[in-house]
Amino acid sequence: MVRTIPTYKAARQLVDLIRSLAPGDEIALTDDGQPVARILPETHPTSERRPGACKGMLEIQQEAGDEILEHFKGYLP
Repeated sequence: MVRTIPTYKAARQLVDLIRSLAPGDEIALTDDGQPVARILPETHPTSERRPGACKGMLEIQQEAGDEILEHFKGYLP
């Protein structure tokens, strides 16, 4: 949820605004109606990364072989 608040109002209630942030929330600060900054909650990983967790999610449609390397010749040593 995005809330838009003028900077002069946000300055008076900054602590309360920060404490009210939930994951996915955003506070857009404006000055003279123009966006100038955003306040976002600190994000923490929801789960621990595990090697192999995405195994089986990638599917190679066809073998490219060595001919694909021709496109990268200028980048290879």
